[in-house]
Amino acid sequence: MDNQRNLLLAVALSGLLILGWDFAMRTFYPAASLSAPTEAVEPAAQTSAGSAPGTTTVAADLADGAEMPSGPIDLSAALADPNRVVIDTPKVAGSINLRGARIDDLVLKDYRQSVDRDSGPVRLFAPERTDNQYFAEFGFVVGGQRVSSNELWQADGERLTPQTPVTLTRTDASGAVYEIALSIDENYMITAQQTVQNTSGSAAIIQPFALIKRDARSASPDEFIVHSGPVGVFGGTLHDPNSYEELAEIGRDTPSGAASWLGFTDRYWHSALIPGDGEVDNVGFRSLGDQLFRSDLIYDAQTVPAGGTLSQTTRLFAGAKNSVILDEYEDTGITYFGKAISWGWFEWFEKPLLWLLRALNDLVGNFGVAIILLTVIVRALMFPIAQKGFASMASMKAIQPKMKAVQERYKDDKQKQQQEIMKLYKEEKVNPVAGCLPMLLQIPIFFALYKVLILSIEMRHEPFIDFWIKDLSAPDPWTILNLGGLLPFEVPGFLGIGVLAVLLGLTMWLTFKLNPSVMDPMQQQIFNLMPWVLMFVMAPFAAGLLLYWVTSNILTVAQQSYLYSKHPQLKAQAAKDKAELAKKKAKEEKSKA
Repeated sequence: MDNQRNLLLAVALSGLLILGWDFAMRTFYPAASLSAPTEAVEPAAQTSAGSAPGTTTVAADLADGAEMPSGPIDLSAALADPNRVVIDTPKVAGSINLRGARIDDLVLKDYRQSVDRDSGPVRLFAPERTDNQYFAEFGFVVGGQRVSSNELWQADGERLTPQTPVTLTRTDASGAVYEIALSIDENYMITAQQTVQNTSGSAAIIQPFALIKRDARSASPDEFIVHSGPVGVFGGTLHDPNSYEELAEIGRDTPSGAASWLGFTDRYWHSALIPGDGEVDNVGFRSLGDQLFRSDLIYDAQTVPAGGTLSQTTRLFAGAKNSVILDEYEDTGITYFGKAISWGWFEWFEKPLLWLLRALNDLVGNFGVAIILLTVIVRALMFPIAQKGFASMASMKAIQPKMKAVQERYKDDKQKQQQEIMKLYKEEKVNPVAGCLPMLLQIPIFFALYKVLILSIEMRHEPFIDFWIKDLSAPDPWTILNLGGLLPFEVPGFLGIGVLAVLLGLTMWLTFKLNPSVMDPMQQQIFNLMPWVLMFVMAPFAAGLLLYWVTSNILTVAQQSYLYSKHPQLKAQAAKDKAELAKKKAKEEKSKA
């Protein structure tokens, strides 16, 4: 009766675990992007102190400076404006808006919007007031006033390419000439050199600035292991404490320390401003309300005398979070630029793992097969450790009679009993924790692979088998209950069990069945139930991760079969212990009756 009650309790707790897991996944890993309304934050007029000698600080804040009409506009209509300069490189395409000197049209040639091959390239930047607006702007603050974003600039070329830079020019009413010389590399970096030639008859106080403005409704969700939102490196330290929702609550975030770079990041995409050598007056992030956010980079005000010149260089990264490309930029001197990817504590292990996956994929041409090969390599490297673990288990079984004798002799003195057992281990050269090492070593590998599958853009939309798994970074789409979508109904989240999840449960059950450990009936029932609970728990995870675990379980079954054949005393001792346990249990039940 007690065992039946305990089993029912275990089943109930397992059900609560499955439902709670589904709730937690929906709460901490939401499928939808941010949509909660936010309050508008009024810009605060400030004056920063402590500027560099010989400079005059005028604008510690950057007003909106927009004189555009309100209301949404159509993307196609915005891009049809003739006042645009084409951007064309091997990796990006788009255009520069001459009205306001904005880079507000950018698509990534190497990445599709979805697994559908006809879905078109990913759009990163879009003009102001379009759906999902997201853009960068370079400009000037003159006499404490931001130059209007509605001013029209002139271009000396029609196309910005790695071979053909473009210079934007405009002249104000006083005769001062402003220039923004733009160049772009083969990847995702744009360099803007902002220059002022004061040809007026009097001195002017001028501040170059750069900004990135975006609508957070187009952002990927901010998750526990994948940051989405404001990010940068200040004072040599990565700064990413706030999601968009949190930034909306606090209004603005002005980190301390010199800025190496700052911007906004998504799971796979990234935009960042990299300051030049000039002294910075104000740098940070702010909420503009209505899901709009901005990162500002404002240089110190300089007094430019009549006939004088002021020049400032800023770089803009806008592209995919490819770790190889980010690390190459970091090697040029951009501090921690590679940390735009949320690697976390296991970066030292995740990057080599990703390198190995890339190498295997180059060899076989399929990331799913590469994951299987990676699993085989990992298990092969760990086999000597597993072999030692099984040998240790065999030694433990061999000294069981001696251990029982020690326990019986010192049953009233636990401290002495423990000392004698440790002495026995030492004499027999047995390590009681050696059998746990293979499992413990699997934990960082498993977690690192999970992060790699979630974070690395190389896994995005990578298929395993085209008619089944088209994206290894997403959950298994072929859910059992509706035959992979063939039946016309949606499966509730916690029942969305795919083929890989079922294979995971089956292979884990097999590993437990092959393990000759001796447990009381209650423990045995819980262990019998555990594979099927994990089947539900792991179903929402990336298909590539489940593929790794299923392959690992299959290899574990093969490994256990081989090692048990090499150490038959393990099964023999387990069978003997099991018979003794059953005999003891029967005797206890008979005495109760």
